[in-house]
Order: sequence, then structure tokens, then C-alpha cells
Amino acid sequence: MWGFIYVSVFLIVFVISIIVKISYHPGLKDYSVKWDSSMGTIYTDIPYGENNANRFDIYVPADNTKKTYGLVVYLHAGGFTTGDKSDDAEMLKWLCSKGYVAAGINYTLRDEKHPQASVYSQSMEIKQSMPYIAEKSKELGYPVDKMAISGGSAGGTLALLYAYRDADTSPIPVKMVFELAGPASFHHEDWKNYGLDQNEEAAANLFSIMSGNNITVDMIESDDYDNEIRDISACMWINNNSVPSVIAYGVYDKICPFDSSRHLINALKENNVPYDYFEFPHSGHGLQNDDKIYIQYMEKVCEYLDRYLGR
Repeated sequence: MWGFIYVSVFLIVFVISIIVKISYHPGLKDYSVKWDSSMGTIYTDIPYGENNANRFDIYVPADNTKKTYGLVVYLHAGGFTTGDKSDDAEMLKWLCSKGYVAAGINYTLRDEKHPQASVYSQSMEIKQSMPYIAEKSKELGYPVDKMAISGGSAGGTLALLYAYRDADTSPIPVKMVFELAGPASFHHEDWKNYGLDQNEEAAANLFSIMSGNNITVDMIESDDYDNEIRDISACMWINNNSVPSVIAYGVYDKICPFDSSRHLINALKENNVPYDYFEFPHSGHGLQNDDKIYIQYMEKVCEYLDRYLGR
């Protein structure tokens, strides 16, 4: 019973996260555009699979004279249970205005109609979409030869998984990742804000749901469940060939456990992966109280995009 209650609370809190999801801040005028058709063209709801949610939007720049283009994929927030690719239209328009092909992807959300959906199944749908995005870009006259992937919150988790776990098999070479407040590990001792460090049953139930694997209380008690959470824990896939990364987390985040970010940072350090980390000392999940640091984060994102994707 207590495990069910803890899981329910977690899911409710993550649904609430869509309200405070990572988005543009009022002061970030340099990172938004007043879109019109002179900047490019938007194609929506292109299918990549059989599920209803298997759709992506693609934004192509007005300049169609290049031989190849860089692709930037941005994955939406919503706690793995809600959200839509259209939520990030402003980000995608801004990326397109910089000369990149930009894409937003929907994935099957965990809800009453899809109770079997998990972080793992969603990550596999993102992986499934990439050949379709590459093919559509080529069909439209914008062949892509390199890519960056990004997202916020749940989308940040999925972006990290693709960047570290799936880059080796990506049809488009992955050159970098940037993300905001996405859980990168699922060690129960880090999830204190949900009480999972004290409640093994709740941890087993929640991580079973998120991973799609059967994790037992005994596994939690003995701290022997790495194999079961590996496919949803981005930090466990980092090696010395992992892509350069720009990451950001809020110290007072009550939705994405702040302590879980330490595993990600330590793995990047230990494997000598180029990275920049931005800690928001006064902010929660929305990174809403540190605009100066948010601007520094976006400046670094632009620097990485120029360096690894070019124009």
C-alpha cells in the first residue's frame, strides 16, 4: 500500500512539473525570435512508427543552399506522463533561425491508455525516430550530417540517454548534448525528496515502472539493481568517447532529485568528457530564480553549437 502511495505522489508531482517546466525566461530575448515564413518552414506531425504518439515536427531554415546541415533535436518536458512537442515551438524556431534543422518528437506517454509505457520504452521510441528524421530532412533538401540533442526535465533524461547510450548506433553522428534538470540516475538513496531512501517498497515500485523491469525490495535493500536501471540511467553509459555536454540543475529542485546530478557530473569528470555544468543556487525545477546563470548557460550552449555543429 505504501509503495503505491509513494508512486502515486511521484507521478502527481511530475505531472505538476509541466506547469513549471523548463522554458524561456522573460530576460532571454536573445534566445527567441518573432517567427515568420522568411525564416524557414515548419512541417508537423510526420509519422515515424505505428503508435499514435509516434510523430515529429521538423523546422528547416530558409537557406537551402548548403550541402549539409546540423540537426538539433529538442525533447519535451512533462514528467514522462504529459507534454507535447508543440510546447517547445519557441526553442525550435530559435534553433532553426540560427541555420539548423530542428526537430521536436512526441513519444508514448505513461497514462491510463498506456500503463505499460516507461522511460525505457520512450527512449526506444526516440531512437526509432532518428532514421525517419534523417530521411525527411534529406527529402526536403536539407541532408543532415551531424546532430545535437537536448531537452528539459523528462526530455533532458531522454536526451542524455540518446547521447550516451545510443550515439554509437545513431544514423546521424551525435556531436553534443545540452539539457536542463533531467534525472540522470536512479539510485534510491538520491531520491530523498520522495522518501525513496527510507522506503524500499516505494523505490522498487517506482523504479520498476520507470525501467519496465521487475525490481524487488530485496534488490533495493542489497543495492543490487544496477542491471535493471542501466537502460534508463544515462550516467551509467558515459565513457571516454562520450559527447561534449552542457548541463544545468537547480539546487532546490523537488521534482528531479538534485543529488542524482552528482552521478552524472562525476561520470563526466572520471571519463574526461568535455562538459560545462551550471548550478542554479536559488532555483527549483523551473530554474526560475537565477536569470544571470540561465543566460550564461545559453551562451555556453551557443558556443558548443558553433564549435561542434557549425553554421
